[in-house]
Amino acid sequence: MDDRPSAADPTDADLLARGQEILRAEGEAILTAADQLGAAFARAVRLVADCTGSVVVTGIGKAGLVARKISATLASTGSPSHFLHPAEAMHGDLGALRRDDVVLALSQSGETEEITRLLPHLTARDIPIIALTGRADSTLGRAATVVLTTGKVREACEHGLAPSTSTALMLALGDAVSLVTSSLRQFTPEDFAARHPGGSLGRQLMRVEEAMRPLAQCRTARPEELVRTVFSRALPMRRTGAVMVIDEAGMLGGIFTDSDLARLFERRNDAAIDGPIGAVMTQRPTTVAVGSRLSDALAILETRRISELPVLAADGRPVGLLDIVDLVGLAPAEEVSSFVRSPAAAA
Repeated sequence: MDDRPSAADPTDADLLARGQEILRAEGEAILTAADQLGAAFARAVRLVADCTGSVVVTGIGKAGLVARKISATLASTGSPSHFLHPAEAMHGDLGALRRDDVVLALSQSGETEEITRLLPHLTARDIPIIALTGRADSTLGRAATVVLTTGKVREACEHGLAPSTSTALMLALGDAVSLVTSSLRQFTPEDFAARHPGGSLGRQLMRVEEAMRPLAQCRTARPEELVRTVFSRALPMRRTGAVMVIDEAGMLGGIFTDSDLARLFERRNDAAIDGPIGAVMTQRPTTVAVGSRLSDALAILETRRISELPVLAADGRPVGLLDIVDLVGLAPAEEVSSFVRSPAAAA
């Protein structure tokens, strides 16, 4: 049982004020670091950009957790990288290092035993070291090729002990090195997409051809075919919400949607139903080109309030169709719920 006297229960306002104090302390430390960024930062970026091997990031404890995140950011933004546990390195994992690697070592004190024990083995292999540390004159700082200093900081912990401000600084500096290097490498959204095929990021960066219904699985018709004939035709696959009308040259002449058919029935327009689909189709429909991002296509669907979007090849020939029904699960729920079929569908 804890016999220590307890302070009065803090109010919600007290908790809020303390949270704001911590965020401000960490934020101000990062802003100060930004103002003090110097030539060493540019040298670190160029070392990483010129690396023909991997950027090996190492650290232990809280710094090790930050190191893992920095390594992941480097890898996902164009710089091959992996994490090396400094203690495991002394028990065989040194074999993962190559002479064309660069090591990014994190230690606020610069005297962390597991890190300092690693340094002679790095220098013996002539592996460049980027030190992310509080003191340039520390053991780590003296051994490094480039030193990025966080400086002397007071941790945001009320006792000034728990790594907080220092790790926030390390993470911010690691992100800065990673992202500036990515820009220097001219890393493109396409490169990013190749490294993030899953999750919401992958969905945002997908190309339309990855989500469209291929032409062979779409409803198509010739302009002279009767509406009734087109819609009575059996299909081997699930119906799409629109028929693409394709002329003799294989070009898209127009589009006719289920909503268009419903309006003909509502108006009892039997003559049109028994007439050619080319006479009632929407000409010059909104389309999207092969290679377009799915996120851009979703924006078109939402802005135009349409539910089907033909996908055209570079020569203008249709190669598939994006149907909102197929996109459920690929787009955020709030985007899908905003799409409605309108009288001007595909206009």
